[in-house]
Amino acid sequence: MRLLVSFAALFLSVILLQLGSGGVVPLDALSGAVLGFSTNQIGLLGSAHFLGFFVGCWGAPRLMGSVGHSRAFAAFCAAGTIGILAHMLVVHPWAWAGLRMLSGLCVAGCYTVIEAWLQAKVTNETRGRAMGTYRVVDILGSLGAQLFIGVLEPASYAAYNLLALCCCAALLPLTLTRVEQPETPETPRLRPRLAWDRSPLGAAGVVVSGVTGAAFRMVGPVYGLAVGLSADQIALFLAAYVVGGGLAQYPMGWLADRFDRRSVLVGLSLASVLSCGLTIALSGAGTAAVFLAAAFFGFTTIPIYSVSSAHAHDFAAAHERVELSAAHMFLYAIGATASPLVASALIAAYGPAAMFALIALAHVALIAFGLARMQARPVPGIRTAYQYIPRTSFLIGRLLGRGRDGRD
Repeated sequence: MRLLVSFAALFLSVILLQLGSGGVVPLDALSGAVLGFSTNQIGLLGSAHFLGFFVGCWGAPRLMGSVGHSRAFAAFCAAGTIGILAHMLVVHPWAWAGLRMLSGLCVAGCYTVIEAWLQAKVTNETRGRAMGTYRVVDILGSLGAQLFIGVLEPASYAAYNLLALCCCAALLPLTLTRVEQPETPETPRLRPRLAWDRSPLGAAGVVVSGVTGAAFRMVGPVYGLAVGLSADQIALFLAAYVVGGGLAQYPMGWLADRFDRRSVLVGLSLASVLSCGLTIALSGAGTAAVFLAAAFFGFTTIPIYSVSSAHAHDFAAAHERVELSAAHMFLYAIGATASPLVASALIAAYGPAAMFALIALAHVALIAFGLARMQARPVPGIRTAYQYIPRTSFLIGRLLGRGRDGRD
């Protein structure tokens, strides 16, 4: 309990950061629709977010080394607050794309600082409890950000100001904490080739996860409007997706630790294709059916990143785990940067169902590749423990590395 109290400031900052920078994602999609942005332009905002996210993951450790944890966190929070506040000052899709890059930069930079702080303070004895709480806080913050949209009016100063206040308030718990600031961690080398060398299927899985999650979260509100949902219903639609993914973690982890992870991954992708079909089929069956379809979609797709990463770590040495995690984050960001643009273009050309057709096609490709890889080499004799992995920063591998070897 004393451990969790000592980390309370960090966890409170996570929740406030999620409410602010996380809430701007669906709000921008709804606001863009109200302001007359095209579907392609709304997709551009999502891609810009992940471009800023990647820059933040890359540059945050270096900034921490120059100015320290607290000042780096303050700088990233300020960038995120500016990115939110300026939306209603310059109403143009290209200007908003630049502001969304600031929001993505804020999310990656702040999470890098928080995870570096956690890494410096946890011990082998407390790592499991700390990381379990961190995962719960991250999911609850994400869920709260989606539900927050139900009470915010799109394209209004008040809505963006409220999100900016949350983002700015994230400064207070961490910068005022009396916990001693840790030393700056060594920056992991970014070697994307390492992910492919250790597991081509794991690398493909995290890319498909990026394509899936970013398309749904960034362009999903456009789909919701197209099938007749109101703004408050879209909040529940996105929240159902997060809840479904959270509920999937334990059963998918149990399966991934007891069966060939390639089979679990192929099974998840098969279920993902089914969930895409159900989402399209139930789009006109009423709001309850749409919400259930979103929950099932989250249940089948969100665990794919963690299963893919666990499979890749089965073939990695202990000293490679941090760099392998960073490589997976890089590949995820590539898929996440491209998919909102492609999904929005398909929706504009062929209608709302086209987004789920794109996602289903990506999972069909992953199924075919998974079946091929199952013939290429046997199941590893010693396997790492499955862990739910937040897609937050390049430093997440440092927090999870010891647990992968079964030592929490």
